[in-house]
Amino acid sequence: MTPRPTPRLTAYATIVALGLLGALAARRAELAVAVVPFALVLALGLTRRPPSVRVGFAVDTDRALEDEDVPATVDLDSDGGVARAEVRLVVPPGVEVVDDALPVALSLQAGESRELPIALRARWGSWTIGDLRVRARDRLGVLTWERRVARPHAIRVYPQPERLRRLLAPAQTQVTTGNETSRARADGLEFADTRPFVPGDRLRSVNWRATARRGTLVVNERHPDRNADVVLLLDSFVDVGDERDGALGRSVRAAATLADRYLARRDRVGLVSFGGTLRWLEPGSGPVQRYLLVDALLETQVHFSYAWKDVNVIPARTLPPHALVIAISPLLDERAVAAMLDLRARGHDLAVVELAPEAFLEPGSDEIDRLAWRLWQLRRTAVRERLRGMGVAVARWDDETGLETTFEEVRAYRRHATLARR
Repeated sequence: MTPRPTPRLTAYATIVALGLLGALAARRAELAVAVVPFALVLALGLTRRPPSVRVGFAVDTDRALEDEDVPATVDLDSDGGVARAEVRLVVPPGVEVVDDALPVALSLQAGESRELPIALRARWGSWTIGDLRVRARDRLGVLTWERRVARPHAIRVYPQPERLRRLLAPAQTQVTTGNETSRARADGLEFADTRPFVPGDRLRSVNWRATARRGTLVVNERHPDRNADVVLLLDSFVDVGDERDGALGRSVRAAATLADRYLARRDRVGLVSFGGTLRWLEPGSGPVQRYLLVDALLETQVHFSYAWKDVNVIPARTLPPHALVIAISPLLDERAVAAMLDLRARGHDLAVVELAPEAFLEPGSDEIDRLAWRLWQLRRTAVRERLRGMGVAVARWDDETGLETTFEEVRAYRRHATLARR
């Protein structure tokens, strides 16, 4: 431990020095005798061995949900005893100690062990916690001993899910069995239509009521249950608002909710984080894919870059044919908009959830600022119309409009667009 002088050491040393100098100057021995107790305290305090304080830190779990208390424990013990020990846990921005449980000051007897239960709370992300500061002092209070103790523990805090009851259906499904009703006609559960019997049809497909009415064999056609390939495109070029409730934070929460819901119905889900750095995860299914997706989302950050990235740098298997691509973006960076237009031009089934940045911005007070605000909003309207002109459904998501309402707007646009094509 590193020794540090205390104000008492400075005061006592000053008193001793003044007493000795006064005794020499005035030739009065009683002045020197008067400062002897202070000199003895200094001598005893400076010659004492540093106290031995052992510190341990443990976290009960390595995975938690946002805004959920994470139990942790700080262990202290000492062989020789400590008159006063102070412990502080240094946490990164985004993590807090609940109820100000630390820092704390306590005394330890020789051989005594103390266990301090605390609770941590963090926003979504990957965190390394365990940077402790320990300060000890003896009963004389002449010196303090400080020490930095590293007991790192990695925890992953998952974002809170958004409310979402219905998911977006893809334009085309895959050939693997799932929970999505395909538009194709084959063996399945959902009724599609009736047709005349042909050799090779199964008897269990015969519609006996229609056969009795028409006088000839009629069979039922059905829609099979298939799965879908879903790719979540996360725009991480820019962020507005604070780290917790800003555009990027909401994007991660929405992407985590969609990934969990689509995987629950046996679809294959992939991820592309498109920004200053490119991250991707090929579509997959099952519980392992769920953890891979969430872990990849937790690493999503905004990295400043002038680099122009287009969809050519995304591996082909990340965007399989007939995949439903759901882009979550504030539509603030032209590179992200250009990538979405390129995806649509290549024939991908694309839908855009626009995170309204107006909730995090305010127009200026003078006339020039208000004019610039209106021009900026007109430019954003033009961006939406460019996407809609390519047949892309765009719906705004803000504080007044929940994610469920936003997806209902996307479904309505895609439904009307399908009817118009027919």
